[in-house]
Amino acid sequence: MQTRQQQSDKNQRLFSISELAQEFGITTRTIRFYEEKGLIEPRRQGQKRLYTAADRVRIKLILRGKRIGMTLQESAEVIDLYDPERNNRQQLHALITKIEHRRSTLLQQKRDIDDMLAGLDEVQEVCETALANHS
Repeated sequence: MQTRQQQSDKNQRLFSISELAQEFGITTRTIRFYEEKGLIEPRRQGQKRLYTAADRVRIKLILRGKRIGMTLQESAEVIDLYDPERNNRQQLHALITKIEHRRSTLLQQKRDIDDMLAGLDEVQEVCETALANHS
């Protein structure tokens, strides 16, 4: 179990762009893109970018949102609703709404794909029957 001091030290640690890129398996260009979009705001030490633990968490959440099909804008909207003083109810409700919408869209796409596959099967069967009859 971590002591409060260890947790505090971890939260104050700064990360280089290459450390974060390696940790998350993304390019440094991706991280700079997130910066350009205003999703993260690293500190500067000359030309060097230094990222806080909060920046690291934001990148992690952006990538998690991406994995479930959220746009960068949608991820940013949900992340920006974070409010620990209100138990994050608004953030959680917004995320649930986005998840439900995404699920609905994916289920419709799945039905469409299943219909297309059935159509392909039907056309292939007609073609194979025609070939068998002409042999």
